[in-house]
Amino acid sequence: MTWTDHDAVLLDLDGVITPTAEVHMRAWADMFNAFLGSYEGAAADRSPYTEADYFAHVDGKPRYDGVRDFLAARGIELAEERVRELGDRKNDAFNEVLARDGVVAYPGSVALLDHLRELGMPLGVVSSSANAPAVLEAAGLADRFGTVVSGAVATELGLPGKPEPDTFVHAARELGADVARSVVFEDAVSGVRAGAAGGFALVVGVDRGAGVETLSEAGADLVVADLAELLPGPVA
Repeated sequence: MTWTDHDAVLLDLDGVITPTAEVHMRAWADMFNAFLGSYEGAAADRSPYTEADYFAHVDGKPRYDGVRDFLAARGIELAEERVRELGDRKNDAFNEVLARDGVVAYPGSVALLDHLRELGMPLGVVSSSANAPAVLEAAGLADRFGTVVSGAVATELGLPGKPEPDTFVHAARELGADVARSVVFEDAVSGVRAGAAGGFALVVGVDRGAGVETLSEAGADLVVADLAELLPGPVA
């Protein structure tokens, strides 16, 4: 990577900087499986929620969109009030785990953030999660970023969530960066699609389980397993 060719780096949070995607996955599974076990509607697929469901229907999306998309895939239609209730239940479970266990960022991600800070590169976080500021605080990284566009910020500003590119575009503008000279890091298919749709200089897929082929097909220009792969030399 020739970082001087770029104006800013925009990173998703869960699964790119911190392993909180795993916490989200467990919280989604607990909520959806409890719901499916009690659902009595006709003509619906009530088989257990799986990791494949997470990557196909939920990963990287605004919370309520993830609920709607998963339910639609199972042939289930609920009132909006019920959709929001399920999404809020999942969020409560996530916050309980975060408060209890905290979070430690991926070492390779911190190493790359350190390198980019040394270069003076403007950095931003773009996350569908309303919990992004709390996660950054818990990981000790809140002071690293010039802007944090969380799900709450997107809602406040009326920005459509991923796979639309608007939240990434907004983050670039907040940093005073040209979209066409900014780099996007994403581990979710919906986020990679957002980056690809936004006209960014480079979309880096981070494979934390979605798969290299899947991320490439979604529009990633490059796929890495760890951000340390993009450092100029070996990590000590």
